[in-house]
Amino acid sequence: MTRPDSMAHWMTDGDGPDDHIELAVKPRTRTQRPPMYKVLMLNDDFTPMEFVVHVLERLFNMTHAQAIEIMLTVHRKGVAVVGVFSHEVAETKVAQVMELARRQQHPLQCTMEKE
Repeated sequence: MTRPDSMAHWMTDGDGPDDHIELAVKPRTRTQRPPMYKVLMLNDDFTPMEFVVHVLERLFNMTHAQAIEIMLTVHRKGVAVVGVFSHEVAETKVAQVMELARRQQHPLQCTMEKE
């Protein structure tokens, strides 16, 4: 049986013109990227805007201008994506936001969903 050149390599053992050894090469499998998760911040009527800006700067490494823009989106639309991460990172970010809000006695909510 003959395989395409990309699937096999041919070697001769040197004894005769028709003495070939076929070495099958496994096709390379592509590793899939892990699913990504959106971290969402939800609006409430009690958490101060300055606190939300602080959280976005501190936990999501945003500039002050970026944090204000996202905070205003949350305020106007009720929700905004604050980042897209692997599952573990997204889960950690949500927990950090919730813990920081709890410690400051703010009802700020943060969640994640698969992208």
